Amino acid sequence: MLMAHPAVLKDLIAQYETLTLLGAEESPQARQRLADIAYSLCVATGTKDVDMALIAARHRLSGARPEDDSLLGPTAVLDPAAVAPAAPAVPVMEPAALTDPAAAAEPAAGV
Repeated sequence: MLMAHPAVLKDLIAQYETLTLLGAEESPQARQRLADIAYSLCVATGTKDVDMALIAARHRLSGARPEDDSLLGPTAVLDPAAVAPAAPAVPVMEPAALTDPAAAAEPAAGV
């Protein structure tokens, strides 16, 4: 199944919500536009109901990056360690440090 770009989903959701809030039932053109947007949302999300389409679209957007560059081509990270800095070492305290304040001043030997 083809996946709609997050920017497209975001735009369709915004248009649907705007027309719904403005009361698209008042004019035939607005009703048709609302029906077209609902259909587009259903097609883009692979659903048959506009409510499920809205849920699916929002779910897909929840993890989307604000500046999604997926249309620019693949960007593979060959070595994740080269991108992410190493986590700082956390000193390990001996069990005695929990009861003896003097032992808490020094981390465990060999760390």
